[in-house]
Amino acid sequence: MRAMIMDALAAPLEVRDVEAPTAPDGGVVVEVHATGLCKSDWHAWVGHDDVSLPHVPGHELAGVIVEVGAGVQRWSVGDRVTVPFVMGCGACEWCLAGDAQVCPDQQQPGFTQWGSFAERVVLRAADTNVVRIPDGVSYEAAAALGCRFATAYRALTGRARVQAGEWVTVVGAGGVGLSAVMIGVALGARVIVVDRTPAALEAAARLGAEHTLLADGSDIAAVVHEITGGGSHVAVDAVGSAQTSRDAVLSLRRRGRHVQIGLLPTADGMTSMPMARVIAWELDLLGSHGMAAVDYPEMLSLIESGALRPHDLIERVIGLSEAAALLPGMDTASPAGMTMIDPRRD
Repeated sequence: MRAMIMDALAAPLEVRDVEAPTAPDGGVVVEVHATGLCKSDWHAWVGHDDVSLPHVPGHELAGVIVEVGAGVQRWSVGDRVTVPFVMGCGACEWCLAGDAQVCPDQQQPGFTQWGSFAERVVLRAADTNVVRIPDGVSYEAAAALGCRFATAYRALTGRARVQAGEWVTVVGAGGVGLSAVMIGVALGARVIVVDRTPAALEAAARLGAEHTLLADGSDIAAVVHEITGGGSHVAVDAVGSAQTSRDAVLSLRRRGRHVQIGLLPTADGMTSMPMARVIAWELDLLGSHGMAAVDYPEMLSLIESGALRPHDLIERVIGLSEAAALLPGMDTASPAGMTMIDPRRD
C-alpha cells in the first residue's frame, strides 16, 4: 500500500509503497477513504509524542472494512466505519464503564501504532472501538469526528455541560475550535471566538458566533468580561499554548468552567495556569481527551438530522503527497477549517 512515512523526527516525509497490514485477532483492516490533517499529527512529527520510527501518522479516519480478524463479532467486510482516535482495550474498568477515552492500555492510530495516512489501517479491539457510519454521513464528515469534532462535542456536552443561554468563549478557530462553535450554537449558547486570523474569525461568524475578537496582543479577557457583563460561563482553549490557555481561563466569570482541548507541550511536561484566580473564583479546570465509541450515537443522530453539520467545516480535500508537504507547517498554519486527505487520490 502507499503510505506517508516518517523516517526521522522533524524531517521531510516521504510517500512510498510499504507492506499492507493484516487484521490481528479482535481487529479489522480498513481501507481509508478520508483522514484528517490535524495539528496533533504535527506534534507526533516534531517529537512531542513518543513514536517508533519509521512511522505513519494520521488518527482521524473513515473508510470500509476489507479484512476481519478472528474473534470479531460485530463487523463484516464492506461495512462503512470510523473510530475514535483513542482505542480502548475493551477489558479494563474504564472501558467497561464506557470511558475508553482514558483507557490505560489504549492504542492510538498515528501515535502508538501506524496511522491512517495510508491506503489501509489496522483498528484493534474492533467490537469496542469501531463505529458504523450512517448512510447519510459522508466519509469526510465521519473522519472529522474521530478527533476534533467528537472532542469538541464531549468537551461542551459531557465535560462543561453547556446550557442554553450561557456565554462560551472559544480561543482558536481551527478545526476543533470551529467544531466547538458549531456545537455551542446548536446547544443554544452565546459564543465568542478569539483567533489571530481574520479568515478564521469570518468562518466562526458564519457558523453563528455572536462576537469575534482578533488576538492582536490586547487584553482579550477584559474584552470578554465587558461583552458578557462579568465573564463567560465556559471557556475552551482549542489551541494549546500558555497564552491561549491563560486568556481562556481569565475570560471566565466566577464559578466558570474551563475546558482544555489544545495540547500544551513543554520541556518539563508542566504548564503554568493562573491558579490564584482559579482558587479565588472557584473555577473548574477540565480536560477533554476525545470521546468513546459508546457515546457516538447521540452525536451521529444530531448529524443525521442536520442539527450538526461537520461537513461544513471541511475546507479542502487533498492527496497524500500534498499532505506530506503541508504537515511540517501545521504549527504556523491558520486554516479556516479542516483539511481532509483521500489516500486514493494520488
